[in-house]
Amino acid sequence: MPGIIWLASYPKSGNTWLRAFIANYFKNPDKPLPINELHKFAFGDGFLVHYERVSGQPKEELGEEQLRALRPQVHRYLASHPNETAFVKTHNMVGDEGGVPIITPQATAGAVYVVRNPLDVVVSYAHHYMVPLDEAVDDLCERYKVIPGEDGKKIPDFIGDWSQHVRSWTEAPGLKLHTMRYEDMLKKPGPTFRALIKFLGVPLATSRLRKAITFTSFEEMAKQEQRDSFNEARPDGASRFFRKGAAGQWRESLNEDQVRRMVDAHGETMQRFGYLDKSGQPV
Repeated sequence: MPGIIWLASYPKSGNTWLRAFIANYFKNPDKPLPINELHKFAFGDGFLVHYERVSGQPKEELGEEQLRALRPQVHRYLASHPNETAFVKTHNMVGDEGGVPIITPQATAGAVYVVRNPLDVVVSYAHHYMVPLDEAVDDLCERYKVIPGEDGKKIPDFIGDWSQHVRSWTEAPGLKLHTMRYEDMLKKPGPTFRALIKFLGVPLATSRLRKAITFTSFEEMAKQEQRDSFNEARPDGASRFFRKGAAGQWRESLNEDQVRRMVDAHGETMQRFGYLDKSGQPV
């Protein structure tokens, strides 16, 4: 698929796991690929270095309006190889910002979207961003939420609220899309990752599939982080990136009010992806 295959998710939903699996499957190494080399296989869409290359200007000279106008050019630059797919990680939603598409259709070949129970996302989000759980709930319920950029490194991420983000990708017209549930990646990795390989249109080798799943287990990636640190973790080291990786951790972390607020805000989308039962209760 010439063009960009977006590896998309709301923050703290399994994007790193997805990227690690694809890298290990494609590279087929004899031992797990270092997590600190994932950026060599899947670009990040928000890094200012791309904007410097496309504009020919130092990043310090690029203002907000220039960065917005450059976004489609950056996406076309990332997608510029005529015969190869560019895997690009993003936490952005599909939409417009200042009249410019956040995800450029003309540079897009397709997307893989990972969705995770938002009750668990709240817990992981709170740990990663070092905010109280109530503030994390507020963030997941904030329409058109923006995560600020990092000075000299990244532009902002336009993530919206959780439902807004999920629906922007899963209902995007004309987008060739493969959706994966984080919980299925955990509980039934074989068929879940096999379906991903089929979507990507590459040959399926069962032994290679099993090896890539083993090489990207939570335990393996957490071990690597503990030994070598992780270049996508918090720079202050205050919270581990690979903390638990489990499903259902919200049950021991969120109170009734926090759960109710999430269900009130996102019940329709949660039910669509199996996170609520028929009576509207979390499962």
